[in-house]
Amino acid sequence: MRWNNTVRQTHRWTSIIFVVTVIVAFVAAAQAEPAEWLFYLPLPPLALLLFTGLYLFVLPYAIRRRRTAS
Repeated sequence: MRWNNTVRQTHRWTSIIFVVTVIVAFVAAAQAEPAEWLFYLPLPPLALLLFTGLYLFVLPYAIRRRRTAS
């Protein structure tokens, strides 16, 4: 059960980091000539959110399947 809590906490903190990076990208877009690499800044947290979110989505189904197989 410890692994599930770690993934859940990682997902929560990564979502906060993602929101902050999106805000930074919007603020940078408002500048006269923004750096192009700032628009790629939200992509790594978004990828991590994808994997942790898929894990958390499948988790109840895997637990239910494991209980019925026993």
